Amino acid sequence: MTDDGIALVRLTEVPLEAVAALLNDVRSHRHLPLATGPLSVEQVAAWVRDKDAQWDDAGYGPWAITVDGRLVGWGGFQREDGAADFALVLHHADWGLGTRLYPLMLERGFTDFAFDAVTIALPFTRNATRALTRVGFRPDGEVTYGSTSFRQYRLNRADWQARAEPPPS
Repeated sequence: MTDDGIALVRLTEVPLEAVAALLNDVRSHRHLPLATGPLSVEQVAAWVRDKDAQWDDAGYGPWAITVDGRLVGWGGFQREDGAADFALVLHHADWGLGTRLYPLMLERGFTDFAFDAVTIALPFTRNATRALTRVGFRPDGEVTYGSTSFRQYRLNRADWQARAEPPPS
């Protein structure tokens, strides 16, 4: 847990009802094009099991993100086409937390998991190119999951470290 109450925990450690409320929130749901309609508690339970299984399969996976014990979102790294794909989905009321969360999460990816690079795949409903390039991500083509196309971006460890280090004096 950080000084400001942020914790990254396994998805299985938070109430299933809280995960269902997050995944079914209309404003967040529209950015999840692979989800088709509201999810039942059974579908959410299967989703949580699938996401959590990645920890055993890949050695990393997505977290539930809590602030003072309250679920505010989920995110982390998922293996996609041999790469560590970064995801961050926040409840609409907590969208402002992203600027505090992504550095914490990316730093863990590059240090704790020793990733050489991280990708992000964003649906075309999201226009975050400017924000991603400020962090160091570069456009990396398009990918398709199911029948949905996404813009992909890539961030290399060297570029991340260069941004995190203070400039030479």
